[in-house]
Amino acid sequence: MNEMSAGETRPKTPVHLWIVGVLAFLWDAMGAFDYLATQLEIESYMGQFTEEQLAYFYAFPVWMTAFWAIAVWSALAGSIGLLLRKKWSVWAFGAAIVGLLVSTIYQFGMSNGAEIMGSVGVIFTIVIWVVSVFLLVYAMAMSKRGVLS
Repeated sequence: MNEMSAGETRPKTPVHLWIVGVLAFLWDAMGAFDYLATQLEIESYMGQFTEEQLAYFYAFPVWMTAFWAIAVWSALAGSIGLLLRKKWSVWAFGAAIVGLLVSTIYQFGMSNGAEIMGSVGVIFTIVIWVVSVFLLVYAMAMSKRGVLS
């Protein structure tokens, strides 16, 4: 399909790829920090949450934490893949969406996450979904254009 034959070069990297890639990396690095700070129970970070919220986070089932990890680390890998112009970034962002989907179902369908996190938590989850879907669609478009190899 988009396979390059001998002698062909891939298209020049558009400037927007670098902009999206760097912003995606920074966004996903924040998500990775949030995950690590929660798992390591870093007081300076976790101190911003109420006791009820902390109890909720620390009581996540192992499978929920695993899907959260998949979402966070796959998204970070996807943003690195974009910067490296690699097709596998599409798969990484796809895996991140799967992790996000399961996490969202748990938080808002299987537990009282919406109640505990309030409207700010719900809005932030919507923002995470918008960014995640955008990055997946963007990576797919860049792959289809031959920018990613």
